[in-house]
Amino acid sequence: MSDRAPIDPSTPVDASDVTFVILSWNGRSFLEVVLPSIFAQSAQGFAVYVIDDASTDDSREYVEREWPQVKFIAHSDNVGVTRNMNRGISSATTTYVALLNNDLELDPDWLVVMRGALEAHPEAAAADCKMLDYYQRDRLDGAGDELTSYMLPGRRGNGELDRGQYDEPGEVFSVCCGAALFRASAFEEVGPFDADLFAYYEDVDWGFRARLLGYCARYVPAAVAFHMGSATTSREPGRWSHLFPRNQVYVVIKDLPARLAFRYWPRILVGELYWLGTDMRRGLGLKHLKGWWQALFMTSLALRKRREIQARRRVSVEALEAALAPRPGLRESVLARLFRRRGLR
Repeated sequence: MSDRAPIDPSTPVDASDVTFVILSWNGRSFLEVVLPSIFAQSAQGFAVYVIDDASTDDSREYVEREWPQVKFIAHSDNVGVTRNMNRGISSATTTYVALLNNDLELDPDWLVVMRGALEAHPEAAAADCKMLDYYQRDRLDGAGDELTSYMLPGRRGNGELDRGQYDEPGEVFSVCCGAALFRASAFEEVGPFDADLFAYYEDVDWGFRARLLGYCARYVPAAVAFHMGSATTSREPGRWSHLFPRNQVYVVIKDLPARLAFRYWPRILVGELYWLGTDMRRGLGLKHLKGWWQALFMTSLALRKRREIQARRRVSVEALEAALAPRPGLRESVLARLFRRRGLR
C-alpha cells in the first residue's frame, strides 16, 4: 500500500500548517540549492526558518536579500546541532515541522507526500523519505534509520544502487533528521532533542524515546531528497569522531530497557570492541577512547534521565525488540556503514 495520494498539479495544496527548519553553518552555497527546491514545492503557504550556528560567511546577507520571506535565526556562538534543532522546533507554531540539513535538494512533491503519510498514520511521530545521492542519483544515501541489537544505528541501503528494493512504505526504527517531517504535538510528549548530545545520535535517541511511548516512524519512499552528504563536517575530518562512541554509550544507558540490556550486553560489548578496532585502523583510536572517557563522566546524567524515561515507558519489551533490525554479521553490519550515515553534522 502506497503512502502517496494522487496529486493534482492544477489544484494548489495549502501547507500553512508546516514549518521548514533548515540547519546551517557557513552554508551559503548549500542554501542556494535547498531554498529554491523548498519554494518549488507543489504545496505552498508554509513558513521557512534558517537556524544558523554562528556562521562567518555571508549566509545571512544572502537569505535576507534573495529570500526575504525566510526567517533567519542566528546564534552568536556555535551551540551544536541539537540546540539548533530545538530552537527551530520551539519557534514553530505549526502542526508539522520539517527538519532539513542544508545540503539537500527536495523533489517538488516531497512535502505533499510526507504530510500525507503522517495524516494517514496518526500513530507515527515522524516520517522519513528516500534519500538519494545528490551527485549519483541512482545511488541511495538512505532509506530510513535502523537500530540493531548491537545498539548501532545505520541508514538502510546506504551506498546501494537504487533498484527499487526500498520502494515499499512502512515502519523504520527512527527517522534521520537530515530530511524528516515531524508531528509537532509529539514533542510535547516525547520532549525535545537531548542537547547534551551536541551532535550525532540525537535523532536515534529521540526516535527511541518516542518508541518507548508507543509512537512509530514511517518510511515514505515516494518522497525523495537528494543529499550532498557530510558537506559540513567533511571540512574538518575527524574533529567530532569522539562524539559517536560517547553518544552511543550515553543513549544506551538512557533508553535501553533493563531486560534487553541484560540480554544484549555481550553483543554490545563485541560491537564496541570491533568498532574501536575499526577506528584504530582509521587513525581515530585515541578519539574513540576519548569518547568512552567522556561517556564515563556522563553516566550519572544518563542514569538520572533514564529513571524518568523508563518510568514513562508504555510499550512492552517484546514490541520494542520487534522494531530492531535483524542481527547483522560484524563484517557487513550497520557498523561498517556507521560513518557514512549523516549530512550536515
